Amino acid sequence: MIQIKQATIKDLDTVAPLFDAYRVFYKEASNLADVKAFLTQRLNINDSIIYLAQINNQVVGFTQLYPLFSSVSLQPILLLNDLYVDRNYRNKGIGEALISKAKAYCKDHKLKGLSIQTALDNPAQHLYQRLGFIKDTDLQFFWSNE
Repeated sequence: MIQIKQATIKDLDTVAPLFDAYRVFYKEASNLADVKAFLTQRLNINDSIIYLAQINNQVVGFTQLYPLFSSVSLQPILLLNDLYVDRNYRNKGIGEALISKAKAYCKDHKLKGLSIQTALDNPAQHLYQRLGFIKDTDLQFFWSNE
């Protein structure tokens, strides 16, 4: 049975390896020390919401949500920036359970909605569409300070 809970600093050592694997999935170098520092900061200053998916008390997936605002609608929204499920647990409803928890948070807090940021070739896009997300076809721009 899948259990979803909000992460706290006490969960750092269990979520960090999964978060590191997520970054490697997106072709970043593994760096557990930096991952722990990043997650520690997020959890300590509460500038994101991290939900963990557990099966038999083992963390097998997570999502990280960042609060944003829509200036046009004058309403807060959430950005689902990170979603990852351990490869051994995929196609078992874990991603859907994490997204459902994020949607419930939006409803409970009367937020306008939930936006997902992902790679164009992410195979989970079919899941997002199945769960009612509409692909944004507007032209998007990004500037990198690197």
